[in-house]
Amino acid sequence: MTGNDIVPELTNGEFESFVKEGITFLDFFAEWCMPCTIMSPIIDDLSEEFEGKIRFGKVNVDENAKIAQKFEISSIPTFLLIKDSKVLERFSGAMSQDELSEVLKKHL
Repeated sequence: MTGNDIVPELTNGEFESFVKEGITFLDFFAEWCMPCTIMSPIIDDLSEEFEGKIRFGKVNVDENAKIAQKFEISSIPTFLLIKDSKVLERFSGAMSQDELSEVLKKHL
């Protein structure tokens, strides 16, 4: 989203290898989406909090429609928690850092 983001933005080419093993949190967003913009610093903070336990990545739905279609993303922001290429949990919309942290902790 911006040059300051900590979480890497994934493209069609690197996506499969990124989610293949371990637990991965994905943030599906668009540049023009205000709730996505609000969530971006929260996602960055959580990536630091869960460093070494959960990998974090972002997917721009406008630039990577193929990935968005694969997961049937119809609203943004949508977040997926994936383990070994399988979706564990899916949630949409803006939420607090504490709420999101609790969801992540229950999958560790």
